[in-house]
Amino acid sequence: MKTKPYELLIFDWDGTLIDSAAHIVSCIHLVHSKVGLDARSNEAIRNIIGLGLEEAFQALHPQAASSQIQAAAHEYKQQFFLHNRKASALFAGARETVEALDRQGYLLAIATSKSRQGLNQVLAETALKPLFPITRCADETSSKPHPLMLEEILAEYDLPASAALMIGDTEYDLQMAHTIQMHAAGVSYGVHGRERLVALNPRVCLEDIRELPVWLESL
Repeated sequence: MKTKPYELLIFDWDGTLIDSAAHIVSCIHLVHSKVGLDARSNEAIRNIIGLGLEEAFQALHPQAASSQIQAAAHEYKQQFFLHNRKASALFAGARETVEALDRQGYLLAIATSKSRQGLNQVLAETALKPLFPITRCADETSSKPHPLMLEEILAEYDLPASAALMIGDTEYDLQMAHTIQMHAAGVSYGVHGRERLVALNPRVCLEDIRELPVWLESL
């Protein structure tokens, strides 16, 4: 029987499994108009997807007062969950890919910059919750690129970093894996392009999530 190259596969959510960037950008534009922060370009907003909520607004508005950042984070939740609610679709092949990896015996987890409320909602909507028994969100641990959420997932599974692979679409995902010597795979169809991801030396940079099982099988 062939040995699997990793025991645990840790997925980012937004931009890796689900195509949510356009909705996130739209909500942030609405936040700016509501709380009086200067507008930012779509490109600038896409660049901060993957950070925790307050960290993202701080990166967009480094001179803003902490009270403004907190107000922006609160308004974002109002927009995302209530006023501008919109379900995002899984990327083509994402469901089939994680289901196949589960059948192959891989342990699966999620490390995301979504809030716990947000992740629970989309896991329920997509019916993927049973596949991901361990998840970590930015509002219950440190924001990416700090590796704490990865360390906590490893502790839950009682595994070393060498037994796991982080899969994500941003340099923040790859940076946090690199910090604890965990292997990482980039996906180039999300918010950070291939050139940015390859600069961080992932083991592979995939153009389609459906390539992941094939690549793992080749190892």
